Amino acid sequence: MPSPATAPPAPANLRRIVAASLIGTTVEWYDFFLYGSAAALVFNKLFFPGSDPLVGTLLSFLTYAVGFAARPLGALVFGHYGDRLGRKRLLVLSLLMMGGATFAIGLLPTHAAVGTAAPVLLTVLRLVQGFALGGEWGGAVLLVSEHGDARRRGFWASWPQTGAPAGQLLATGVLSLMTALVPDAAFVAWGWRVPFLLSGVLVVVGLWMRMSVDESPVFQEALRSAEARRAQGAAVERTPLAAVLRHHWRDVLIAMGARMAENISYYVVTAFVLVYATAHTGLGPQTALNAVLIASALHFAVIPAWGALSDRIGRRPVYLLGAAGVALWAFPFFALVDSGRFGPLLLAVSVGLVFHGAMYAPQAAFFAEMFATRMRYSGASIGAQFASVAAGAPAPLIATALLADFGGPTPIALYVIGAAVLTLIAVGAARETRNRDLAAVEGAATAEVAKA
Repeated sequence: MPSPATAPPAPANLRRIVAASLIGTTVEWYDFFLYGSAAALVFNKLFFPGSDPLVGTLLSFLTYAVGFAARPLGALVFGHYGDRLGRKRLLVLSLLMMGGATFAIGLLPTHAAVGTAAPVLLTVLRLVQGFALGGEWGGAVLLVSEHGDARRRGFWASWPQTGAPAGQLLATGVLSLMTALVPDAAFVAWGWRVPFLLSGVLVVVGLWMRMSVDESPVFQEALRSAEARRAQGAAVERTPLAAVLRHHWRDVLIAMGARMAENISYYVVTAFVLVYATAHTGLGPQTALNAVLIASALHFAVIPAWGALSDRIGRRPVYLLGAAGVALWAFPFFALVDSGRFGPLLLAVSVGLVFHGAMYAPQAAFFAEMFATRMRYSGASIGAQFASVAAGAPAPLIATALLADFGGPTPIALYVIGAAVLTLIAVGAARETRNRDLAAVEGAATAEVAKA
């Protein structure tokens, strides 16, 4: 029997909560991926001129990686206050920070106008983006996970995950439209700014949605229990971070390992492919963008299906299937892209994202179910975002460097396979969490988050 805190909410209320999380994650990922696409296409010319084109791309991707470096700090700060104050407040703040930084990027002067100040300002704004995104993911998936019931948690919690392909779809679509409608010279001069400035409109919509939902009932119940224990003179509660590192270090390591194949494969398939397809195979930027655009739509569609499957057979089997699929697809992926034709390129990216979705869909519920409520925001965020520094952050940079050094895709494919092996080991060592009552997790962990 579900506890009162985890009883299924009314369908209309749950759909509103899912929509609020989804619109916010879509805006956040739109902002984040927009930068990645622009880094591959124009930032090397506008902010890092005067160098070899491939070196300029490497420098551009370096600022891209800086955003990942700020994500663990965002996870620590947002996780701490999210476990103390609630999920909703921190989600509003993360959306404002991300949207404001992206809008400001659209107003930045280039290197030709202000010299070295241009890449410095770009890097600072990228740091703000990364800090905000580091706190966004945990809160968004927990808000849905803690409102829903265990029987369909994988399905409902997977919807905020679709914010990643939705944001990628939106960012790539707007860039693709601009490159199609605006001549190349005009796109480099001003057209690239339009997608960044549009973020301001999206943020307003996201804020309206997020302000309309209630705080997580599981969190509210845990907060009331903690206050009652404190009033009775019970032991002082540890900080969420200390409790996570003391009692859930194994779960944090599993979450980090689980992220390796998921994170690395995603950025190779969606960000690095723009560089590889245009510089190595001779395909035009428009063709590469269109392939990612169409594949992202498929990615959006399959994530809830994988999430629903994880409710039936478990989080681990679906996750393991995705990791194994990514490993097996690594060499065929590059073979198809090397054909220099749109159809094989589209197939390569689409299948890669389908396998990625098998990892990404159950990830939200899987990570949420590992931790007790008063440390869940911290635990899930730390596990997810610290891994991004070693996985997603350097992935386009490493792939570009390997291409420059070896001139071919073989070492890049081996890099993806190595990441998949790490994920298979981590998830294989994890316990199955399907059907776990989140309030029961809280109850079992009460002694762990208190110090006698």
